[in-house]
Amino acid sequence: MTTLARQRAPAPTPSLPWYRHAFVWLVFGLPAAAVVAATTSGIIAIRGADPVVPEYATAAKQAAEESLSREEASKVPAELARNHAATPRH
Repeated sequence: MTTLARQRAPAPTPSLPWYRHAFVWLVFGLPAAAVVAATTSGIIAIRGADPVVPEYATAAKQAAEESLSREEASKVPAELARNHAATPRH
């Protein structure tokens, strides 16, 4: 017999446990991270929610904006600039 025939087949390597495979961590880890992020976002949104603006406040603001005529509204930037230019420098 030749030397090739006498060689034994290599012993099969033992299988790794499931937690040693990187793909398993991707399959379980990414959805778990998404759940944690969504829960955290929800908690932040609920605890830090802005107060509701009452309707009468928005109605009053709209009425005030409508009361200014176009002419008055167009003068506002010019008056601000003129007043600023007239302030004395120290």
